[in-house]
Amino acid sequence: MPDSEKPTDQRVEVPEGLTNVLFDVWLLSRATTALLDEALRPSGLDADEFAVYSVLASGDGMTPSDLAQWMSAPATTVSSYVKRFEARGHVQRAPHPDDGRSYLLQLTAAGRRVHREAGARFSPLLERVNRAGGTDVTETSRRLRDLHHAITSLGNGSTDAAFD
Repeated sequence: MPDSEKPTDQRVEVPEGLTNVLFDVWLLSRATTALLDEALRPSGLDADEFAVYSVLASGDGMTPSDLAQWMSAPATTVSSYVKRFEARGHVQRAPHPDDGRSYLLQLTAAGRRVHREAGARFSPLLERVNRAGGTDVTETSRRLRDLHHAITSLGNGSTDAAFD
């Protein structure tokens, strides 16, 4: 195995009193973003963009509202992403088949091509992460989705809901 593929044991020493599931998830999120940003950089996408392209590539389109819900992001954030992706020629707006007042966001052929290129960089990294995890990745993934559901269902997105 080349040195670049050997796992390193660079455990983060968390100060006493900070260890809790929310802080751990934050640390994991930051580390994941940094790892993906570096791997995906040659494709022109960052980790967040790759995730959005991936969800758009998985179907026939998505409304901006559905994308905002999926991202747990405000409409202004989604609008910013859409404008950037449209400027690149990677996303187009298509009429919504059931709602004339709405539209669907879809990847263009160029957007799908960039997503495939990024995916070719993502897949080997995912395999390495799965091997390095040393556990049942299916179970880990399920537990992370359960945790995601628990966090997103705490309220209507307001931080006040956490203090009720």
